[in-house]
Amino acid sequence: MTGYGKAEAQLTGGKLTVEIRTLNGKSADIGIKTTILPKDKEIAVRQRLAQALGRGTIDFFLTWEPQAAESGKKINTELLKAYYNELWQVRSDVTGSGGSPQDMALLLSSILRFPDVVDTRKQDVISPEEWPLASQAIDEAIEAVNAFRSREGEALYRDVTGRVSKILALEDEVEALEGERIATVRERLMKNLEDLAQKPDPQRFEQEMVYYLEKLDINEEKVRLRQHCRYFMDTIDAEENPGKKLGFIIQEMGREINTTGSKANHAGIQKVVVLMKDELEKIREQSMNIL
Repeated sequence: MTGYGKAEAQLTGGKLTVEIRTLNGKSADIGIKTTILPKDKEIAVRQRLAQALGRGTIDFFLTWEPQAAESGKKINTELLKAYYNELWQVRSDVTGSGGSPQDMALLLSSILRFPDVVDTRKQDVISPEEWPLASQAIDEAIEAVNAFRSREGEALYRDVTGRVSKILALEDEVEALEGERIATVRERLMKNLEDLAQKPDPQRFEQEMVYYLEKLDINEEKVRLRQHCRYFMDTIDAEENPGKKLGFIIQEMGREINTTGSKANHAGIQKVVVLMKDELEKIREQSMNIL
C-alpha cells in the first residue's frame, strides 16, 4: 500500500504540481491537502483516488508555482497613501514638527507591513478551461503511485512466499523429530514406572502409550498447517487484492503452529516451532502492506 506519485501541468501563469502519497490502512482514508482544488471537483477526485488506489492512507497535494511575471508583489497604492497621510498627520499633531526624511522612510517601511498593503498574486482555483490539464496530471500521478506499488509488491511477494516456504521446510524438521519424540515419551514412562518400583504390565503399558500419543498427537496440526500454506500461496497468486484474506489465513497458520508447540513435549520440536513463529510474525508484518 505504500507509494508515491508526482506529475506536473503547465497552466496559464504557472506550474501545477500533483503529489500523491499512500501508506498502510484498513480502508481508503483520503486527505485533500490543498486549497486550490475547485470545490466542485473535490468529490470526483476523492472517488477517483479511492477507485484507483483502493485502501490505505492517501494524501493528495496540489501546489502552485507562478511564473516570475505573475509572482511579483503588488502594492495597493491607494491604501498605502491613505495610511501614510493619516499617520503622518497624527505624528505632526503629536510632535508639532514636520519630520525628517528618515522619519518618512521609517513610516513607509512600517506601513508596508500592514495587512493588504502588499498583495502577492496567487492562483486561488484552477479555471474550468484548464481543468482537463489538471485532471490529466492527477491521472499521471495515480499511475505513478501504482507503478511504485507494483515494484514494492514484487519485493513483498518474494519475501512472504519465501518465508512460507521456510515454514514448510521447518515443518519437515518437525516430522523428522517425530520418531525421537515417541522414543522420548516411551523412555519417560518407563523411568516413571521404575521410580515407583513397579514392573509394568505390557498391555497396560501399551494402553498408556496410546493415551499419551493420542494426547500429544500433532498429525492434524501438521496437515492443516500445510493446507493453510498452500491456500496462502494460491490466494496471493490468484487474487488481485488478497491482503485481507491473507490476514485470515495467517491467523489460522498461527493457530496450528501454537498448538504444535503446546503439544510437542519435545525440546527440539519446540525450538523449531519458535523459528516458525518468527517467520510467521514477519509474514504478518509484511502482509499489512499488501492490498
